[in-house]
Amino acid sequence: MAKFQRFEDLEIWKIAVDIAVEIYNICDNEPLRSDWGMKDQIRRAACSMSDNIAEGFEYNNNPDFIRFLNYAKGSAGEFRNKLIILFKAGKIVETKYNEFYNKSIEFSSKTKALIEYLKKFEADKKRK
Repeated sequence: MAKFQRFEDLEIWKIAVDIAVEIYNICDNEPLRSDWGMKDQIRRAACSMSDNIAEGFEYNNNPDFIRFLNYAKGSAGEFRNKLIILFKAGKIVETKYNEFYNKSIEFSSKTKALIEYLKKFEADKKRK
């Protein structure tokens, strides 16, 4: 795996930012526009995914980065849970639900793969 110089180069960060931007746009329209509580919560969960990647990356060490990647993955679960609630409550259309759901699953899967890669890298480093 290539060494990344900036968190902005990471594919998982790009996916997370795309999700957050889309959520912000959807929340600017009804029915979410006037649902202050859920609008705030789903925006925070969506933003937390990319926030944790950025913060963890900037510590410049793999153990901290792994910890923050786990937080980002947890935020993806929180986001997906809120998304399911919004869909079941009829607050988000099925096409958008499917789009966000699939993107969040992709994010979680790729984040998990990066975590596993970094853990293996750290374990191999300790063995040497």
